[in-house]
Amino acid sequence: MRIDRIKLVAELAKRDMTQKRLAELSGVSRATINSIRGGKSCSNAVGQKIADALEVKLEKIVE
Repeated sequence: MRIDRIKLVAELAKRDMTQKRLAELSGVSRATINSIRGGKSCSNAVGQKIADALEVKLEKIVE
């Protein structure tokens, strides 16, 4: 699964949240968050954890 980088950055900005805080809330490493933000794909489970931490539906942040 590939999370849309622009949508991810927009959601982070809306919540005034850093990548570090997203990593803490989602239980996903900051390196993984950085990779996803750089355009790498991730597993469905990781995508769901990120969506849950951002309090959005997964469909809203995937490409």
